[in-house]
Amino acid sequence: MSMLLSGVYVFLNGLLAFVLIMLFVAFFILAERKVLGYVQIRKGPNKVGIWGLLQSFADLLKLVIKFKALSFEVRSWLSWCGVFLLVFLSCCYCVFYAFGSGGQSCENFMLWFLVVTSMTGYSMISVGWGSFNKYALLSSIRSALGSVTFEACFMCVVIIVALVCGTYDLLGFVNNSWLLIVVIPVCYFLWLLGILCECNRTPLDYSEAESELVSGLSVEYSGVPFTCLFACEYLIMFIFSWLTAVIFFGGAFVMLFTMVHAVFYIWARATLPRFRYDYFVGFMWEWVLLLFIFSVFFVL
Repeated sequence: MSMLLSGVYVFLNGLLAFVLIMLFVAFFILAERKVLGYVQIRKGPNKVGIWGLLQSFADLLKLVIKFKALSFEVRSWLSWCGVFLLVFLSCCYCVFYAFGSGGQSCENFMLWFLVVTSMTGYSMISVGWGSFNKYALLSSIRSALGSVTFEACFMCVVIIVALVCGTYDLLGFVNNSWLLIVVIPVCYFLWLLGILCECNRTPLDYSEAESELVSGLSVEYSGVPFTCLFACEYLIMFIFSWLTAVIFFGGAFVMLFTMVHAVFYIWARATLPRFRYDYFVGFMWEWVLLLFIFSVFFVL
């Protein structure tokens, strides 16, 4: 009976976290469009609702009611598996957020987070490969390789953080202000570079390269599947912003630094040019990973 109640409690916490994060995503998309508009000296969305506050909900309604004729859909069952897998991983992230922000203790929290993060590449491959489109396939391969590149460095960062703080439990970071940004600042800046890649954000959004003149791996998607891909990307952005604030700052100002890192995504998109893919992969494997390995031995 206690296990059943515990399962119901976890489910309700995860569901509440999902609803709150998706509400944040709706207004974050609006804020991003507004900021990008002012950065580019133009007006952002301002027609739907007061000051355009309902624009995201109008866009969601438009995407949901759109559909494609079944005989013209160039997708297979593999593409649907990729979409469902990405939605499932996003729900797992919401459960992690509910655990971390709700004060629940989990001895191997960061290791479980690594497991979920490592499955993102399979989702990207399925989404692109199942589209029967060569541009989507190339984009998915680039995105999956970029995720693997980041995950290798992500594991090293987790190991270094655990060695410094002596725990994999996120509750220890929430309750204590370790201020790891002062202790290991290099890891922090390389982490910021990695989360841009993991969330497919400029300047490392290789899954949606403009040189292909299409929408990357989501070129064959519309309506609800495209909405799932689009919303899950922003949900993962929020989760990584929160995790960055917890690990490197912690303490009572977690949500403040979460918002700061969310704004960091917008700033990067508005100002930074896209790097060449081979330069980024070579830099991460040849220099950053080597630096992390030597750092682990140094900490030991």
